[in-house]
Amino acid sequence: MKSRALQRSALWAAMAVCFSCVVAPVSAQNVTGAVAGRADAGTELTVTNVATGLSRTVTASADGSYRFSQLPVGNYRLQVTRDGQAVGNPVGVSVTLGGTTTVNLGSSGEVANLDAVTVVGSTIVNRVDVRSTESATNITREEVARMPVDQSLTSVALLAPGVVNSGATFGGLTFGGSSVAENVVYINGLDVTDPYRRQGFSTVPFAFFDQFQVKTGGYSAEFGRSTGGVINAVTRSGGNEFHGGVELTFQPSTWSWAQDDHFHHDGTVDERDRTSRDDSSFFKTNVWASGPLVKDKLFFFAMYEARDGSSRDIDTNDAFYTDSPDHFWGTKLDWRINDDHLLEFLAFSDKSESTTDIYTYTWDTNSLGRLKGDSISDSGGNNWSLTYTGHLSDNFVVKALYGVNKRSAANSSAQDPDCSIVVRDSTYTALFGDETTPEGCHPTDGGINTRFDEREAARLDFEWTLGDHLLRFGMDREVMDSDSASRFPGDGVSYTLLGIEADETDRELSNGADVPDGVTAYVDARRKITGTPVSTEAQAIYVEDNWSVTPNLLLSLGLRADKFHNKLASGATFAEADFSDMISPRLGFSWDMKGDGTTKLFGNAGRYYIPLTNKLTDYFGGGTTDEHTYYVLDGFTVAQHPVAGTYLQPNLGPQIGDVDTSGNVPAPDDVRIEVARDLKQVYQDEFILGFQQAINQAWSYGVNATYREVNRAVEDTRINHIAGCPSYFQDDSASGFPIINPGETNTLWCENEGKWVTFDSSVDGYEASGSGAVMGYKKPKRTYKAVEFQLDRAWDDKWAFNASYLWSKSEGNIEGPVNSDLGYNDTNLVQFYDHPAVNERYGVLFNDHRHQFKLRGSYKLNDMWLFGATLSAISGGPITAFGVRWPNDNRAAGGSSEFSGGGSGWLCQSGCDGDWTTRQFVYSERGAFGRLPWIKDVGVNVTFIPFEDIDLKLRLSVYNLFNSQATVNVHSRYESTPGNVRPYFGEGTVWQSPRYANLLVSWSF
Repeated sequence: MKSRALQRSALWAAMAVCFSCVVAPVSAQNVTGAVAGRADAGTELTVTNVATGLSRTVTASADGSYRFSQLPVGNYRLQVTRDGQAVGNPVGVSVTLGGTTTVNLGSSGEVANLDAVTVVGSTIVNRVDVRSTESATNITREEVARMPVDQSLTSVALLAPGVVNSGATFGGLTFGGSSVAENVVYINGLDVTDPYRRQGFSTVPFAFFDQFQVKTGGYSAEFGRSTGGVINAVTRSGGNEFHGGVELTFQPSTWSWAQDDHFHHDGTVDERDRTSRDDSSFFKTNVWASGPLVKDKLFFFAMYEARDGSSRDIDTNDAFYTDSPDHFWGTKLDWRINDDHLLEFLAFSDKSESTTDIYTYTWDTNSLGRLKGDSISDSGGNNWSLTYTGHLSDNFVVKALYGVNKRSAANSSAQDPDCSIVVRDSTYTALFGDETTPEGCHPTDGGINTRFDEREAARLDFEWTLGDHLLRFGMDREVMDSDSASRFPGDGVSYTLLGIEADETDRELSNGADVPDGVTAYVDARRKITGTPVSTEAQAIYVEDNWSVTPNLLLSLGLRADKFHNKLASGATFAEADFSDMISPRLGFSWDMKGDGTTKLFGNAGRYYIPLTNKLTDYFGGGTTDEHTYYVLDGFTVAQHPVAGTYLQPNLGPQIGDVDTSGNVPAPDDVRIEVARDLKQVYQDEFILGFQQAINQAWSYGVNATYREVNRAVEDTRINHIAGCPSYFQDDSASGFPIINPGETNTLWCENEGKWVTFDSSVDGYEASGSGAVMGYKKPKRTYKAVEFQLDRAWDDKWAFNASYLWSKSEGNIEGPVNSDLGYNDTNLVQFYDHPAVNERYGVLFNDHRHQFKLRGSYKLNDMWLFGATLSAISGGPITAFGVRWPNDNRAAGGSSEFSGGGSGWLCQSGCDGDWTTRQFVYSERGAFGRLPWIKDVGVNVTFIPFEDIDLKLRLSVYNLFNSQATVNVHSRYESTPGNVRPYFGEGTVWQSPRYANLLVSWSF
């Protein structure tokens, strides 16, 4: 009774602590591991951490089962004790991230399931985790060090089957057919995913990490807010021995091969301009130390890294010289209060700043011209987390986390205070010729943009062993704040020079005034200021029962419920969902078929929700000042700038008409007309069935099949017709684009009539121009089918090998919350539903890479030489054509320019110069124009260890050994106007990075 009272008191106390915190986006707590198995009933078993001395003891239950849970990753000794006396020799056990090492022990204390494990040195490593129902790949720092894997989390994730580099112009990783905006990244349990677009993450130096886990499906109920994949990583910690080291990385520009220049078929250079003279170099010095501050009690790990990166981007007319002298610091403190209570503190700063000097350049003579100025980019922030783990009894564990993740993204120039933007319209050049003396002194003619994101994270997790049931339950609360702003430099106005023919009769401007007769040059002075703070509060609760139905059959029965609240700058609600709106069941099983841990049949089924991003709230919830004032151009004044030199400053003559304020948008406090009431959230259903078997102590293999399905979207959707609201944006010049669930029943506010109106957006919502036909939108759908095969040979201090092949098919009418083939990355704001033509095509999607081969291996020749290699071969994605119209409609179906999103599957064949009554179309399926080429990449490395008694290593790695520069994306815009085929359709926009090499020199003690 006393133990139960203690457990209840601890539970309520911990819950009170959690909810008394002002917290934010919470991170998952799967940052530890476990040891479990069978032994004689009543036997005492003790595990001891080799590095820290942490020790725990449990007693095998009546059925012989035992379990050590929530163990920090690392190496342990497992000792059997009977009647107070040690039985047999201690067994070395490796505890991996998020996994359970199964060790069955005989009566004499020896390992009874040797066929199921691998012994590296004197330490047992599981080949088959019979207590997991997930699809995950675990990789240690030592394993990565033996192979040519570049120093980034992304490179590690790409080792896992089903993870592919996106060919989108904005990059990112795709997991299991998902888009790049659906993944989550954790460091020591702290969620470090970008809360604004969900397309990036904070990171630390590679040498700061200890273990990595890449979850590609089937993850447990504690993980959520992802319909893609999860990267789960933990950092290094200190122990009872002092250690330290220095690591130097050399990557000079001479070791990087040039990227080819790319030209269109007509000989013009690609839009990204020249690349063959680009180069980059990178050098860094990493210093670390670890050890005890108080022996057996308090341990530290600390690291400082100085990075010196430089790059040269040489284009036809400009050259960009960038220097990035970054500095990182990070530390991990572990306070072992006693064997039952542990406190961990993580802190790191990934702040960085790069400065780019911009010069004029002449390609033909390879000569650098005058300095135009600079561009400054800032990113990163300070991050920390505090984690408590308490073993309140042998069968009850509590874990609590609180942390802060900060990010920034700022672009500016040292010339911002002095120089306003002055640009030319093509009409001005057509009348007055090309620029000779520079007009304006700003080096980039870009605005000043800043964004600051802050995530507070709090989480509480419990683990309670009750006989055959391992109950896990917990809660989290996340608050993600984003504050973005943009304005023009100088006096805050951007000046555009325009020309108009003297005999032009149409001289009307947007403010209703006319350009005066006789005036042929005028100026559009635009003042634009945007920015607003927005916030998202997300919460979740979960419960999971891992039930050992029999000693060999485990059932995982989980349930997760999420809620969120997106708020505007005014504090008003933008969108929200309650727990009852986001229920996620998770069901899994693992059958130890032979009862010895060598053979496993597993499966799971689950639902996964993804919340809205701050970008969406920012777009709809921020106020905008956007004003145009027109002036007669009254010549130029010659001016001098200390950096840019001589330039021309336009003189403003008489003002033409009033200031055009039609673009001003006040910050709203009521968005009922913009956001559907009771908006439902995007979810994915997933089903996995798999089999794994350890052939012997070294070799194992596995096969699994995955099916994923998404049937909902949250998108801005063109709505210009609602039967129950005649006044809803009937004027085509003011079509509404509210956030709804397209293809489903939605409720919007009918402002003029002061009422809510419900309509079925699968049959209503859009009225075609010309024909007047009323229709709705297809319901979104994305499916992913995959079969994966793996063969693994464990490292035995001599060699290791892993091979995987994955066949997959990704189909549907929506990629996800971004549009990769057209390069549109505003999450939840892409143009899939700007017109019914955009989403009517079902077929293969951009991330459909049908075949994926991945091999990696390492070989130790002797104590002096170690070799490693990786190979990946990924089949190319489909090439799809996007048109601009569809039958019976005279309105554009999505954007017509590159990187604007949207587009129709109907391509005009005849009568294209007329209207909807004359145009004849042919339907083009997704992927109708073939496939992109295979992406093949081979990496090799060699490690030289010159001394036997000194831990000095030199590792030379070469990436993309055969310098493949295959095309990974193309121009997908087929038409600019009906029947006018774009000249560069099907030609490349993104290419594989060329060969490069680096040398890593490390010394540690």
